[in-house]
Amino acid sequence: MPAEQVNPDIAALAGRIKTELLFGQVLIRRANGGFELRHAADGGSEPGGLGLLADHQIRPLAQFTSSGEFRPLKSAPNLPAGWRIAAPDERALAMALHYLYPGAVADCFAAQSAAPPVTSYRQFTARQTGMYRITARLDDAAAGAMMRACCHHDFCLKRRLWTVGGEPCDEPSQKSVIPCLEPCALLLEFARKIARLEPRETGPSPPAPAGRTAGSAAGECDFDAPHNPRRLRYDTEKQQLEAKPRAE
Repeated sequence: MPAEQVNPDIAALAGRIKTELLFGQVLIRRANGGFELRHAADGGSEPGGLGLLADHQIRPLAQFTSSGEFRPLKSAPNLPAGWRIAAPDERALAMALHYLYPGAVADCFAAQSAAPPVTSYRQFTARQTGMYRITARLDDAAAGAMMRACCHHDFCLKRRLWTVGGEPCDEPSQKSVIPCLEPCALLLEFARKIARLEPRETGPSPPAPAGRTAGSAAGECDFDAPHNPRRLRYDTEKQQLEAKPRAE
C-alpha cells in the first residue's frame, strides 16, 4: 500500500511521537525507522528481556489480565506486561494499537477536530430503548456519582470528554491521551443497574469475599454483586455526596 494511503488518524498520532508517547499503558518509541511498543512498566527494561510478539499474538495479549481473567474493557489499567512489539511503519503501528485499544486512534483524531463528536450522558440515554430506557431516569446527582464511579481511573484510562449535570470532564493528568467521546456499553449497563437500585436505603456494602477488593478484576461486570468494584466505588461517591452540606 502506498504511503499516501495510510489513514490520516494514524499519521496524526505518529506525528505526535517525537521520541516516545505514552498511549494508555503502552509506551510507543521511535526505533529503527519505525516504532517499538511495550508496556509502560517495562520502559527501562532491556529489549532482550521482553518477549517479542508476532502480529497474531497481539490481540490475545489484550484479552486477558496477567492472572488469566478476561478483560471486558480494553482501556482498563490491567494490561499484562513483559512484551514488546516491533512496528516497522505507521500501518503496523495502527494494527497493533487497534488490537490493544480498539477505536482509540480514530477517537484521538476525532477529538482534535474543530467540533469533536462528543455525546453527553443525556443525549446518549435519550436515544435508548427497551430495558435501557431506565438509564434516563437517573437525576444529575445520581448520574454524576454513577459516572465518577464507573469511569474512575482505577477502572478506565480513557479521558472522559462527555459529562452530565455540569460535572467537569477528566483532567489529562488523571487519565491518558486516549479520549472517551461518549458513554460506553459497560457504563450503560452499570447505569441500568444503578437506576434499578435508586432510590434505596444507604448503608455500608457487605464485605468483599476473600481475594476480591475494590481494585480486583474479579467480577468486573457482575453488577448484581454488592462487592463489585464499581458498586463499591459508587457507594463511596454517594456517601461523599450525601455528606456535603445542602445549599440554602
